[in-house]
Amino acid sequence: MPTRNAPGMNLHLQEISRSAAADVQVVLLLDNAGWHVRQALQVPANITWVPLPAYSPELNPMERVWLYLRAHYLANRVYADHDALYAAGCEAWNHFTAKPERVRSLCHSTWAESACSN
Repeated sequence: MPTRNAPGMNLHLQEISRSAAADVQVVLLLDNAGWHVRQALQVPANITWVPLPAYSPELNPMERVWLYLRAHYLANRVYADHDALYAAGCEAWNHFTAKPERVRSLCHSTWAESACSN
């Protein structure tokens, strides 16, 4: 999506919902970004919304992913233009996701397990 806003988030939620198997309930952890304002979103019935507390980046697994990507692939480099930066970001993401054990190690949260099991 070229911008981050509530209409784009609604499209994203629809795609997540559509992609999930019929018997799957999706748990979606969200920070307090402006486009995550629940009142402006249409959350499908097969998605459970778990908002993170305000000002708690340590609870957001994506924060650890971005730190990893910057440290291992994106920092201290000069990019010729936006397209080069975008390509580097895609390549970094593909390297990161190619190893599921790395994804698990950075994204695993014991607090999320206990919050979702209640």
